Amino acid sequence: MPEIQNTYNYKVVRQFAVMTVVWGVVGMLVGVIIAAQLLWPQLNFDIPWLTYGRLRPLHTNAVIFAFGGSALFTTSYYVVQRTCHARLFSDGLAAFTFWGWQLVIVAAAITLPLGITTSKEYAELEWPIDILIALVWVAYAVVFFGTVFKRRVSHIYVANWFFGAFILTVAILHIANSAAVPAGLWKSYSAYAGAQDAMVQWWYAHNAVGFFLTAGFLGMMYYFIPKQAGRPIYSYRLSVVHFWALIFTYMWAGPHHLHYTALPDWAQSIGMIFSLVLLAPSWGGMINGIMTLSGAWHKLRTDPILKFMVVSLSFYGMSTFEGPMMSIKTVNALSHYTDWTIGHVHSGALGWVGLVSMGSLYYLIPRLSGRTEMHSVPAINLHFWIATIGIVLYIAAMWIAGVMQGLMWRAVGEDGTLTYTFVESVKATYPFYAVRLLGGLLYFSGMLVMAWNTWKTVAGGQPADASIPAPAMAHA
Repeated sequence: MPEIQNTYNYKVVRQFAVMTVVWGVVGMLVGVIIAAQLLWPQLNFDIPWLTYGRLRPLHTNAVIFAFGGSALFTTSYYVVQRTCHARLFSDGLAAFTFWGWQLVIVAAAITLPLGITTSKEYAELEWPIDILIALVWVAYAVVFFGTVFKRRVSHIYVANWFFGAFILTVAILHIANSAAVPAGLWKSYSAYAGAQDAMVQWWYAHNAVGFFLTAGFLGMMYYFIPKQAGRPIYSYRLSVVHFWALIFTYMWAGPHHLHYTALPDWAQSIGMIFSLVLLAPSWGGMINGIMTLSGAWHKLRTDPILKFMVVSLSFYGMSTFEGPMMSIKTVNALSHYTDWTIGHVHSGALGWVGLVSMGSLYYLIPRLSGRTEMHSVPAINLHFWIATIGIVLYIAAMWIAGVMQGLMWRAVGEDGTLTYTFVESVKATYPFYAVRLLGGLLYFSGMLVMAWNTWKTVAGGQPADASIPAPAMAHA
């Protein structure tokens, strides 16, 4: 037992790291399939569980919660141990979070194609699965904060603040939004009604973006960019300001999804105002990450892992500029319900979340396998370029298609009648869906390259554990 307590728990970190790659392949494959269905609807083969409407929530859940969630588990468990110089609070609870989370993902993969859904964005899973998610999440919080509590250094590094905020907030969001009255094992009705239900739902869904897909991944950024660059974070003071400004402001931005709906106008305006304010802390964090490379820019020439991380920050900055702009009511009048929103979401999901996760995993996987680097560094470079080209093709196609759709939908003739029918806008969008599919195929191909590289790295190495440094040693 003393030998175990003198080493970090890398077993659960390894498990989540491998499953991050596996679920990344699965989630992005489903994305490619539904992108192809928009070009060729007959690809559902008239099978109900292969229709777009059922596969689309499977895609979002697989990418956000299976791929993104597993990436957050693996990196937070690694970072909290390394920065606190302490083994995870409970090996048993950590193992429960791994197996429980995989069970949640499998349950989602079965129920969503069967049409078992609450129909709430990013919260489609029915109440039995919601309860399991809550149990796993409480265990996750106990493991994470228990490790922070038993730390052997007085300082709590800023990455842990972001991970901690993400864990606490997602628990509150999930439990509040999932409140429902069961009407059978796989059917329930929301505890809220009408506009209140929409308000609670978008408070949840936008903060799923704000905390699950932003705060947690900023925790990754604040640890792995300085480690890979071999330099301290540019400004620790800015990181603290970034943290408090971001977590306060993000909470209020949800109503911008409900412009021009039954939600009261004052609530819509509050969502818009806080979305605009959000630009400042978001860009503060981006600048802090990018400026960490001051004096180390030459490393980008030879280090593909740094390329992943720095370009992810560029997409983070672009997405967090675009989001506040789209929340302005006059801009939203053009963009809402169009593919511009799809472009915005994927610049954040593929560009920010995807690339920073991949860069962090390329840092982690060799260290967890007793190796100095991945099996093939050229394969990391290849992955970077085909993923980046794929993202650019995808989001550019959706931006152009979205603006075109918005303009066509509101074009009117001199007599006040609509210039275009809806089906004409669908027909005009068709070529852009082909470009979107190509971009998605490239991104998915990059994920396959990563899976191969991970397999060769893990198979060619031995599971490695690291000793916890003596209390006098203060570096992570």
